[in-house]
Amino acid sequence: MTPDPFPTLPDSARLWLLALDADPDPATRTRLAEGLAAILGQWRHKGQAYLGDFALLEGRILAVAEPSLAANPSGCAIDGMLRKVTRLAGELGLGLIDPASTILARVNGFLRAIGKPDLEAALENGTLDPGTPVLDLALYNLGDLRAGRLESPLAATWIGRKFSLAAPGPPPRSR
Repeated sequence: MTPDPFPTLPDSARLWLLALDADPDPATRTRLAEGLAAILGQWRHKGQAYLGDFALLEGRILAVAEPSLAANPSGCAIDGMLRKVTRLAGELGLGLIDPASTILARVNGFLRAIGKPDLEAALENGTLDPGTPVLDLALYNLGDLRAGRLESPLAATWIGRKFSLAAPGPPPRSR
């Protein structure tokens, strides 16, 4: 990931990652940015104003960061923001990937959504292997994103544990 999408926010800033089911076209991307700016510009709960910012990573990973919610979380404020963002995506015809039922992996250089029920078949047919990068949309703070924890080899995730996959070893040495 380059460059830092939130250079003015601290590593401790709370982070939410939402994956769109496809890259939005330029006009939709503009409308999405305008809508997100409006939502985050008006983000308040019980008199508390929040200073959220957003970025679109890799064309389809919506990142929202906010510095004060890491220390003083408000579930109602977070739920309200996420409902509005989800509604905006729907109004723009953008689907959100449900991380409870789908993983996002980098296959042949492209992000691909794979349903959890299809993981075994994807491993068997070679679509996925122990080294396939899998995205972790549950990162908690901006520091995790900056540290490169968005992607991990499949073998190092819960999928690797579930299917007893060994992490890929170093490449063989040439003689």
